Amino acid sequence: MLKRMADKLGSHFHGHSKEHYPLSRSPIYSPISSIQSSASSGSSLLPQYEHRGSISTERTSLSASDWSKRGDSLDFIEEEEKPLSRHRKHKGNYRIDDFIIQRTLGTGSFGRVHLVRSKHNLRFYAIKVLRKDKVVRMKQVEHTNNEQYILADISHPFIVNLWGTFQDATNLYMVMDFVPGGELFSLLRRSNRFPDPVAKFYAAEVALALNHLHSLNIIYRDLKPENILLNSDGHIKVADFGFAKACSSVTWTLCGTPDYLAPEIIGQQRYNKSVDWYALGVLIYEMLTGLPPYHQAQGNPAILYEKIAAGPEHLRWPISTNPEEVFPPLAKDLIVKLMEGNPSKRYGNMQHGAGDVFAHPWFREVDWYKLCAREVTAPYLPKINGDGDASAFENYDEDFEATASYGLPADDPYGHCFPDFEYSYES
Repeated sequence: MLKRMADKLGSHFHGHSKEHYPLSRSPIYSPISSIQSSASSGSSLLPQYEHRGSISTERTSLSASDWSKRGDSLDFIEEEEKPLSRHRKHKGNYRIDDFIIQRTLGTGSFGRVHLVRSKHNLRFYAIKVLRKDKVVRMKQVEHTNNEQYILADISHPFIVNLWGTFQDATNLYMVMDFVPGGELFSLLRRSNRFPDPVAKFYAAEVALALNHLHSLNIIYRDLKPENILLNSDGHIKVADFGFAKACSSVTWTLCGTPDYLAPEIIGQQRYNKSVDWYALGVLIYEMLTGLPPYHQAQGNPAILYEKIAAGPEHLRWPISTNPEEVFPPLAKDLIVKLMEGNPSKRYGNMQHGAGDVFAHPWFREVDWYKLCAREVTAPYLPKINGDGDASAFENYDEDFEATASYGLPADDPYGHCFPDFEYSYES
């Protein structure tokens, strides 16, 4: 069954990974010199591998009773569940002629993300440009509309902000924050692995972002270091909401990144928001060791899915004779609870909901109020040389022919597929 599953997943592989665009309480959060030095050196002792693409198939959502009802979370962190409302945020009206394209920040299956500068306020933004014909051909219309719909409703310090969307005859455009510090993925690869306090800092901010999404009945479904960006102050911005979905009950769409898929997704079962908490466990493990827990050097998906299905009791934990390099016991305990194979027993999905995660002893030092207010000093500050500095991102060959066509009139057979993208083209 897992072999058939691996073949099916492989046939639906899409590379979304580059389409991003988006007062210290305790000494544990003071800047970590080891991270700063290793990150700046550009060296890595771990095997290098490319950005992981995401996978997707178009399947149907279910509207049924949730597996387990959320109880009252701990008072200090609980967010009341509230319905998603279209266009709650004020949305700007834009056209491509409002911006000067500076350079490419990332590429993907459907288009590019550009660093741009507004001609009006001179601020820098990231514009995600998607080819409509490719989105339709690869059956990603629902996911693309979901991304626009969801980001238009979200405002959170650790989630990339969407300023507006529009379309022309050929492309869709999403105007988002420019987050200049680059990907957490790049920092982790340069650093080999993070010390326990650093991994804890990033995990705590991700947990706050996930909790906010879940309070809006949104499943994120593609958590990984590639989709976590670093702002100029070192705090995170979760980006790339192409697989996010408004869902108050359960769904069974097959999507995500293989290393981060929960066992119920692998088994093609119904799943709920708890798959995001499972992915947080994978993220913590990867930050502390440098590689995801079931990493396959040869990229064999069948073996990967067998290990995921087997559960965390089969996880391999790094062993060291150096007491300072022993895997943190409290982190191990939280990872096992987050990666629990039975969703009804998984942290984040039991009686106290996300409160179990926030109250775990590994997070004992965290002042959640101050962290959410970004009053905690980040462990690593990106080196930013002024506004618009994109040196933290990889360099890409520019497609000047494509950018020259942005905004031009043409036949438009797919515009009706994206009703929430305002129509705009050059006059």
